[in-house]
Amino acid sequence: MPEKHDRLVRYDPGEYRDRFTVIFWVILAAVCLLVLRLWYLQIIKGEDLLKRSENNRIRIREVKAMRGIIVDARGVVLVENRPSYDVVIFPEDVKDLKGLVEKLEALYAKVGLTFPMDYETIRENRRPFTPLRVDRNVSREKLALIETHSLELPGVGIDVMPVREYYYGESMAHVIGYIGEVSRDELEKDRSAGYKSGDFIGKFGLEKALDRYIRGRAGGEQVEVNVVGRKVKTLGRVEPVQGYRVVLTIDAQVQKAAWAAMEGKAGAVVALDPRDGSILALVSRPGFDPNLFNRGVSADVWEKISSNPLHPMENRAIAGQYPPGSTYKLIVAAAALEEGIITPETSFNCPGTFEMGTRTFRCWRKHGHGRVSLHRAIVESCDVYFYNVGRLLGVDRLAQYAQAFGLGARTGVAMAGERRGLIPTRDWKLARFGVPWQPGETISIAIGQGYNTATPLQLANAYAAIANGGEFFTPRVVQRVETDDGEIIEEFRPEKKAVLPVSRENLQLLKRALWGVVNEPGGTGGQARIAGRDVCGKTGTSQVIGMAEGDDGSSYPYEFRDHALFVSFAPRDNPEIVVAVVAEHSGHGGSAAAPVARKVLEAYFAGKARQ
Repeated sequence: MPEKHDRLVRYDPGEYRDRFTVIFWVILAAVCLLVLRLWYLQIIKGEDLLKRSENNRIRIREVKAMRGIIVDARGVVLVENRPSYDVVIFPEDVKDLKGLVEKLEALYAKVGLTFPMDYETIRENRRPFTPLRVDRNVSREKLALIETHSLELPGVGIDVMPVREYYYGESMAHVIGYIGEVSRDELEKDRSAGYKSGDFIGKFGLEKALDRYIRGRAGGEQVEVNVVGRKVKTLGRVEPVQGYRVVLTIDAQVQKAAWAAMEGKAGAVVALDPRDGSILALVSRPGFDPNLFNRGVSADVWEKISSNPLHPMENRAIAGQYPPGSTYKLIVAAAALEEGIITPETSFNCPGTFEMGTRTFRCWRKHGHGRVSLHRAIVESCDVYFYNVGRLLGVDRLAQYAQAFGLGARTGVAMAGERRGLIPTRDWKLARFGVPWQPGETISIAIGQGYNTATPLQLANAYAAIANGGEFFTPRVVQRVETDDGEIIEEFRPEKKAVLPVSRENLQLLKRALWGVVNEPGGTGGQARIAGRDVCGKTGTSQVIGMAEGDDGSSYPYEFRDHALFVSFAPRDNPEIVVAVVAEHSGHGGSAAAPVARKVLEAYFAGKARQ
């Protein structure tokens, strides 16, 4: 007890003062740090954290714009839009992506379906705050599947996308084209276009050429979502702006008739109005269904299309380059008349052959036509007559007139992929092959063979100039772009390009001969005749390979048979329509191509009668 009492007596509070001081300052420092942290979070980062907090609850979502509709010259709707439903994943709402994908795969498997995207692909393609479309254009069955199990699928939703509906399918595919998802190259190549990843843009035809008008402007909406990313309510919305409406020069009924008339054939048909260059129909066969490209074409379908030996993606009407055959004789005749090489009365004897040096050139009629004038030479398509005229003209003067008729150059139609064709000259051959021109080559050129090539659109345009008295127009396929209220945004008026260097008298002479081709005895285009209609035209048969005398090539493999051509217009006085037909490897123009033109002409006049 005495010891304990002694210790109490000896207690000195100053002994623990230093310890209390240290503890005090430690607590004070901790409080200061806490206050500073609160100040930093509230004052410095407060606004940012508030936004991040809001982002956990509020989403900004893009609302896709409807593309503009496309109608024909009579207002018939050719292309419009329909809704398509996609399964999408919102990455910011998914905590376990792998587990989510496994759930989706299991759900699809339960109903016998295969989920179209694997985990690795989704992981590699997801972007923050960007919905990832994992299954496009889903069926009602899939739609119901996702909606029924929505609570088990946080971050998975259904998005509505407008897609194109091409009512005329294959028959107008080469005119209207198709759309597809913008590629990385396109995004980088044209930054000024305002494309975003995931956008669908025009890839071919008018969908591509007029994309800036048709595409419209996307809108957006601010939505509140729940913990699994489901939309709870819309907080604000900016409506998308639909693309402009496009009015074509195409007549859907004439187009339909042209497509049907080419059933079973490969080739092209072009119908245009010679008064202003308006294209009434433009068919390239075989075609492809543009609806297949709406949401991304599958690998199987693409392989089938791209491996087709008939190349259905090629627009033969503007890119097919064919020897014009005897349709070229009108240009030779115009040149010879204008140059004073011949008169309408000039005649040559056709024994069935033409000799030049050591070579013998044959007429299509084995025993010849006898002595024929220019008129009969055109009506009966006498080769020997034009061998003689071509020899007198020479290749360079022939080329000069062919170019004046628009051959060997693009017409300027507002469609991608147009080809030039070829009109040879002496200089061209020397530059191309390094050897001089041979006289015998002019003989082949004079009947549209040899190096000569032309597109169906060029042939239609050349004959349009003959039909309308010599005026040469740039072919046009679009009349105007307008709003839904009819306000014109841009108008594509007829554009006169040139006037043929051929007198009106000579053009009238040629038109009478073209009428004779269809309507006179011995004419090669009789199968284009229509009762009550003054149809004019010219047949052509262009060789793919040289054939022995008397051989019609019918026993040859398909790709070696002759092309059949026919170019026509009607009526003879004040023509309203020109039709050019090329039927690949189909034989003679009179029997294979002229009936196609007749059906197109009949459809045109039937439509006119119904108005």
